[in-house]
Amino acid sequence: MNHASRFRMFPFVSQAVRRLNEAKLPVIVVTNQSGIGRGYFPESLVHTVHELMTQQMKAAGAQVDGVYYCPHTGNDRCECRKPKPGMLERAAREHGLDLRRSFVVGDRYGDIELAGRVGSRGILVRTGYGEGEIQWHAAKWSALPDVVADDLAAAVDWILGQAK
Repeated sequence: MNHASRFRMFPFVSQAVRRLNEAKLPVIVVTNQSGIGRGYFPESLVHTVHELMTQQMKAAGAQVDGVYYCPHTGNDRCECRKPKPGMLERAAREHGLDLRRSFVVGDRYGDIELAGRVGSRGILVRTGYGEGEIQWHAAKWSALPDVVADDLAAAVDWILGQAK
């Protein structure tokens, strides 16, 4: 995304997040934003998009407890770029999370690798890049997701079933 006007949340996202909120499960967003490091867009764009997301969630009665992003490229060798655990470790410290009792939901294999590195359960969603990741790359994966879900709503169904 190179402009805030292009930001679109799937219509089911706020309701899914609200269900996690109601279950008293913290919701943290971790995202790689190498476009900053590559000079494709300013860091302020990421802040603007996160504010739009937060406002849309709030309007729907949902909230995200924390947003973390990595502005680096893969060549920067930072500890925060997924699948490295830096962002999740920081979130765990700042929000008192037990990563071994947590879930990582994402649409890239790197999200599943991240889950494995921190001892969380990994859920791959088919939305976004997910379906392509499965079709074109799954045969090469060294670790499999705990579950593949059609979308975030289905992932939340599974999470809430596990949390019982």
